[in-house]
Amino acid sequence: MKTIFITYDRALHDLVIEALDASNVRGYTLLSDVSGRGTKTGDPHLGSHAWPTLNDALFTVVEDSQTDPLLKRLRQLDIDNPLLGLRAFVWNVEQSI
Repeated sequence: MKTIFITYDRALHDLVIEALDASNVRGYTLLSDVSGRGTKTGDPHLGSHAWPTLNDALFTVVEDSQTDPLLKRLRQLDIDNPLLGLRAFVWNVEQSI
């Protein structure tokens, strides 16, 4: 199993959920009002007067076979919306209960 951590401009939220649904990923934990700054390009999302936008982030744990299809959809979503920003990171799940 894999954990996928996805951070994204909150304007992409519905599209990220659609990507999960299209990949048959049901469960996730949403983190709202996430602030930060990307490592490559783009404006900071700090929820401040100068940088008012915020991000969302979510964790999902998926079967290994679901990882690549979901990442492919997320990658395309990022390509289609280059100014908004989306990143996904994958970790191995050692154990679960």
